[in-house]
Amino acid sequence: MTGRKPALRFIFITLFLDILGIGLIVPILPRLIKSLQSGNVEAAAHTVGALGALYALMQFVCSPILGSLSDRFGRRPIILGSLFGSGLDYILLAFAPSLSWFFVGRIVAGITGANIAAASSYIADISPPEKRAANFGIIGAAFGLGFIAGPAIGGLLGANDLRLPFLVAAGLTFANWLYGMFVLPESLAPENRRTFTWSRANPVGSLLALRRWPIVVGLAASLFLMNLAQYGLQNVWVLYTEYRYNWTSRQVGGSLAVVGIMAAIVQGGLARRIIPALGERRAIVIGLIVGAINMTGYGLAPAGWVLLTIVAVGSLGSFAGPALQGLISRNVPPNEQGAVQGALSGLGSVAGFIAPLLATGLFSYFISDRAPIHLPGAPFFLSAILLLTALFLAIRSFRATPATQPNSGA
Repeated sequence: MTGRKPALRFIFITLFLDILGIGLIVPILPRLIKSLQSGNVEAAAHTVGALGALYALMQFVCSPILGSLSDRFGRRPIILGSLFGSGLDYILLAFAPSLSWFFVGRIVAGITGANIAAASSYIADISPPEKRAANFGIIGAAFGLGFIAGPAIGGLLGANDLRLPFLVAAGLTFANWLYGMFVLPESLAPENRRTFTWSRANPVGSLLALRRWPIVVGLAASLFLMNLAQYGLQNVWVLYTEYRYNWTSRQVGGSLAVVGIMAAIVQGGLARRIIPALGERRAIVIGLIVGAINMTGYGLAPAGWVLLTIVAVGSLGSFAGPALQGLISRNVPPNEQGAVQGALSGLGSVAGFIAPLLATGLFSYFISDRAPIHLPGAPFFLSAILLLTALFLAIRSFRATPATQPNSGA
């Protein structure tokens, strides 16, 4: 299709702004909640987990709906409509009169943030099969850069006015929406569209539909466990580093910047070379093994500088995600990419719902007097186990399905 590079650029910016909105409140919200709960770290951990779970729940419900709508009406209207809604959400949070409005904001953000299904489908539409895994790396790159800019902007602007970061995010989102109105072409050809049905659009039905492709089921399960491990890290990172290493807001923002820089380098650049060289299957195996080692290191790091070293080195395995998504996409027909990407986003949202409650609950328990041992790194050890389980499921899927693709890596 014409305009492929501008379209990819726009999708990247859209996903970046999605993550930027999350990153804006990462260094601020936990401390705000803790101050409102008399400095009680255990109570604040549960509240942070509840906010993260609410956001993910709305994504779970809405991702398959938006994915299926994009199969019917095209990717463009869904992406642009979600962007406009995100801008309105930032304005709502900028003028929210109380903390309770943050829960309302998380609901709206979860609905509009579900546009990742349509964005992923757009990437699949405009990418040749052999380049899909590499192009899916822009999702990870957007995540990385969003987590560089989000905490940095939120920390700097929020130091003077907690409302200002949301107004800045609203301005950027509306500017991107206006830019998309002029430059974003439709990617889904009319002959590849299909009728919208609630059986495919409801969250449970969209997940059950994955059973039609045996290899997709196993790989989707691996992707789910990988997301569960990653989202757990995100939701406990600020609490963990502050509790164990006495990090300040600036140090937390700096650590997240390192995470973001490495993710952007690996998934936005190196993945385009690593995945074709290794093949998707080998890239998945190596990436999951490195990830499990990385998570174990987080939980064992005796000092903050050691933690940062592990982040820098361990991020080299983060190409497993795009490799998984690319291999799944190669096994799905063009007229069902939206529904499948919606189902995958829904699975990610389930992980995003469970992970905050699980990770913050484990952290809260293992720093309390009730725990048999003092183990603040418990959430990271669980994440390592989840990644090893994802590895087992992926290998089993490979063995059950012969490697017929030239870049499968088998």
